Amino acid sequence: MTEAPLIAFVIAATLLTITPGLDTALVLRTAGVEGPRKAALAGIGIGIGCLAWGVVVALGLGVLLQASELAYTALRWAGAAYLVWLGIKLIRSPREGLGEVATEAIGASGAAWLRRGLLTNLLNPKIGIFYVSFLPQFIPAGADVPGTTILLAAIHAALGLVWFGALILATRPIATALRRPTTVRLLDRLTGGLFLLFGARLALVRD
Repeated sequence: MTEAPLIAFVIAATLLTITPGLDTALVLRTAGVEGPRKAALAGIGIGIGCLAWGVVVALGLGVLLQASELAYTALRWAGAAYLVWLGIKLIRSPREGLGEVATEAIGASGAAWLRRGLLTNLLNPKIGIFYVSFLPQFIPAGADVPGTTILLAAIHAALGLVWFGALILATRPIATALRRPTTVRLLDRLTGGLFLLFGARLALVRD
């Protein structure tokens, strides 16, 4: 994989990682209620989920590319439309606060929090859809599609673990900032702009 697409992906994935969502809410809530160890396990579970989605999407993209270049192109166009739609939605109607998560697992073992983080990620089909939409544009022409896709998913998972570690180390100040409506709106609009940019690139530029 060439250096330029990799750097672009790291920048984009970093912004997406720090945008508040259910994963961030789960780690923040766990750190505040259950402590740093269980929050870290929840974060690891989320990272494993990202890798699992990456493997599924990588295998699917590889098979689709081998079966039909036309079908693969159609998928890319559908992904571009999804990213543009999501970008417009985030810019026009940003959220007013950080999503909340249930607390049924209070008092559960560390393994239970690992499973909870994993299931929170795996049971969110939007991640799979997003990977299909977002990752292909960072795969250079002639590259190994499944291998490169898994590599990008691994980078995204690693960025997530670093972010979760920062959240856990500074739970209160970061949680307070992330819960401010102005912060959530700003991050949503920045992410929306990013989605529009990459959606247009995905639609107009051929790898």
